[in-house]
Amino acid sequence: MRSAERFSLLTNLFRQALDGRQTSIWTAMPGIIASFDPAKMTCSVDIAITIKRQLPDESWQSLQIPTLLDCPVIFPSGGGYTLTFPITVGDECLVIFANRCIDAWWQNGGVQPQWEFRMHDLSDGFVLPGPHSQPRALANVSTTNTEFRSDDGAVKVALQHSDNSVRITAPGGVWMNSKRVDDTHTHGGVTPGGGNTNVPN
Repeated sequence: MRSAERFSLLTNLFRQALDGRQTSIWTAMPGIIASFDPAKMTCSVDIAITIKRQLPDESWQSLQIPTLLDCPVIFPSGGGYTLTFPITVGDECLVIFANRCIDAWWQNGGVQPQWEFRMHDLSDGFVLPGPHSQPRALANVSTTNTEFRSDDGAVKVALQHSDNSVRITAPGGVWMNSKRVDDTHTHGGVTPGGGNTNVPN
């Protein structure tokens, strides 16, 4: 065998070894919510991409990754305030896998040692709600304003950049302290006065 052929063979062997190692390194995957536990703030998630396994006859088989359990949900949070969402079964999400075991941290908080020496493992996923596949892409996303909105756009709070205003769209009304705020209302106990109003004393 010529040296060039040996070099090519070694390169292919190294490439195959690296490719095989990468198959067990998990970084991030799209998922679909299977269940949500609001008390623990965790989800069960079905990974939305199947993996391929080569069979002894050299054919390929697609396999569904088992449902991931107890994945902590990442809600935007800081300074004692958190923005939460009513996560429902079927919602799409992104699962990010920690590069070390998170079990001790998740149970106790603070700085904790590793309970296991696993790395980039399917057991250590965090859930980010919200990435949308094309069939579920949001319609009429504003390119000029910042919005907090329902997926269908029926309810939203918009920061209007053009005039520095806040626009609220709420067909069901705006409520404050369990009372509805309307743009048309009446005041009782007001005594009619004259047509002219003087400068206050």
